[in-house]
Amino acid sequence: MLARQLAQRAAPRYIEGAMLHRLTLIDPRLPAALLALASAGVLGAAFVFQYGFGYQPCILCLYQRVPYAAVLGFGLITLGFPRWRGLGDALLVASGLALLANAGIATYHVGVEHHWWAGTSACGAAGGAALTLEDLRAQVMKAPVVRCDEIQWELFGITMAGYNVVVSLALSAFAFLAARVAYRGAGRSEVAA
Repeated sequence: MLARQLAQRAAPRYIEGAMLHRLTLIDPRLPAALLALASAGVLGAAFVFQYGFGYQPCILCLYQRVPYAAVLGFGLITLGFPRWRGLGDALLVASGLALLANAGIATYHVGVEHHWWAGTSACGAAGGAALTLEDLRAQVMKAPVVRCDEIQWELFGITMAGYNVVVSLALSAFAFLAARVAYRGAGRSEVAA
């Protein structure tokens, strides 16, 4: 009887077209760790491009790093406090929301790069006509080194921001799916106990 129950728990389950192993996703620590590792990898790649290859980020590039840092922090909190019921599930949802917001920022950045719309004033757009030499000097000093609408790197016609849209959406979907599996698994384990 016990062996049959363990075999049922270990059997792969199909959830909305994706085969997921129940024993690994019921505990939110594994998906949180995977999301933290993926976020650390994306941030590491951004730093390698910046400091290793000399590609300077624009302000929108810097904004896109913040959600990855948040997801990394959420993952560490989930791993650090495994006994707090519901915390891991909630932080998986928060990770999904942060990554979804990041996909929005990256989509906006893609639009700015392709001149579909104008960037923010922080993107290096001219801030109005300078009337004096001091105003002109202040504008030049405030202008970012890298403009948001200048594509610095692309592969197969897709920029870094474009790849970030895809990665953020994929990680967001994984975070939401893992939160759902963990939440449902926690509900079943409480009923069984």
